Amino acid sequence: MDTVSRGQMIRRNRRRRGISQEVLAGLIGRSESWLSQVERGKRKVDSHTVLTRIAEVLRVDIADLTGTEGDERDMRFAAVEEIERAMMRYSGLEATLAESDTQPVNAEGLRREADWTYAAYQATRYEDVGRRLPRLIQRVEAAAHSRSTDHPAICSTRAMVYNTTAAVLRRVGVTDLAWQAADRAMFAAESAEDPLLSAVGAYRLSYIFISRKRPGEAAELAMGAAHALERRMHRDRPEELSVYGGLHLAAATAAAAEFDRAAVPRLLSQARRAANRLGRDANLHGTAFGPTNVQIHTISTAVTVGEHEMAIREGEGIAVTSLPPGLVGRRTQVHLDLARAYAQKRMDAAAVNTLLEAEQLSPELIRYGAHSTELLTTLLRREHQRSTPQLRALAARAGIT
Repeated sequence: MDTVSRGQMIRRNRRRRGISQEVLAGLIGRSESWLSQVERGKRKVDSHTVLTRIAEVLRVDIADLTGTEGDERDMRFAAVEEIERAMMRYSGLEATLAESDTQPVNAEGLRREADWTYAAYQATRYEDVGRRLPRLIQRVEAAAHSRSTDHPAICSTRAMVYNTTAAVLRRVGVTDLAWQAADRAMFAAESAEDPLLSAVGAYRLSYIFISRKRPGEAAELAMGAAHALERRMHRDRPEELSVYGGLHLAAATAAAAEFDRAAVPRLLSQARRAANRLGRDANLHGTAFGPTNVQIHTISTAVTVGEHEMAIREGEGIAVTSLPPGLVGRRTQVHLDLARAYAQKRMDAAAVNTLLEAEQLSPELIRYGAHSTELLTTLLRREHQRSTPQLRALAARAGIT
């Protein structure tokens, strides 16, 4: 695609989304004058990362801006191929035929391993999770087709395994396979005949839709599940409050991706009311829901819509000490979002220092997280070595340079 056509496409889709040049430029880490030149065909965009970010904000396919057939997977997370291979080996017939040659399934042991693996994900031990998931997927598939097991309990465990698979794949940016895993989790939840577990599946799948640039569908799914849950939930049951509140946070995240500035505070307010009723920071059904997580999403959504001043104000004042100890990812997310806000304001030294703090909490999130990779690439592009002397070493540890 030539420079003029690409600029016209960017301008047309920016206007369609109702986003100003100032906001779009801030969200992609560039100046308003730079974007103006791009849209007028006076400047070429050489960076694939910048084009990817523009496509993400404008909700267009990257191929529309590059003229190619799309992007390749980032294979730094080595476990992706083994996870995909394990999912492709799924065969109910194979498990059924092999049943007579196997020992009875230890449903409780399988559940403990599934719970441990999800806890490892929340602690951002992604490489440990990646090593365990292929075998765990095969075991839970075999168990799901064994007539000698407690079917609802095994289906619940199967949902947990695929929820974990979807979560870690989304985190490392492999959204196509994450979608397949989330879909299997939803099917398993339905088979378990547990409405609350189905709502948890909707919560997970909503974030996958957001990652796949389908925020409208994500919001519809999350709010549909929240309304269904509301009709049957007990007012102060902690598990239901956590999932209900988490669904509103997912919807708020989707609204931010749509740049729906009116919906975001309304949805956050509904989540805050559920958190106040819960009365504490918890981690029921893996939602990490509570008052602090509402604050964290307030920062994340502000960054997404380009309100960096608000994100910095909230991020610098938040305390995460009340979060359950295993939620390393939630703690690190605050630093990552704050660093993104600093970068939007072109406070690159502050962004790098905040990323270094995030790396101390979770080196693997910085190495594998899609947002951290994007942010480091942006900072490298406009690097000023005297003000950010630690940037290149940080990027190298993240596998970028």
